Amino acid sequence: MQRFIRFAAYLWASPYTLTGITIGLLLGGRFQRIEGVIEISGPRIGDVLHRMYVPAMALTFGHVVFGQTTAALDITRAHERVHVRQYERWGPAFVPMYLLFFSFLYLKGRDGYRENPFEIEAYAVDDFQTPDSD
Repeated sequence: MQRFIRFAAYLWASPYTLTGITIGLLLGGRFQRIEGVIEISGPRIGDVLHRMYVPAMALTFGHVVFGQTTAALDITRAHERVHVRQYERWGPAFVPMYLLFFSFLYLKGRDGYRENPFEIEAYAVDDFQTPDSD
């Protein structure tokens, strides 16, 4: 039964996982598989993550985690694994729900990233601090 549940979780998140793999290939990333998650890093991926609206050390798409560097992947692994589990729970609805929370908070004059319930859950497991708590 446990194998079926894991398979279903991978399948449920697979549209984003496949998108992530495609992006990683197009950007010439370095792939590694850790704990059932594909981690991808490289200079072009780092550049994209750095230029985002909210610059990121790492970003998750299903069972794919992009990192600016392999060191960034190591640092953010616990945080990004929370997002992997969120994709497993929400499946194709994850990104629309994330953006809905982001937009709702932003339109109310609040921080759409740091106050987003998905990020609050992920930051709760971190050993590192949020970007502006240095």
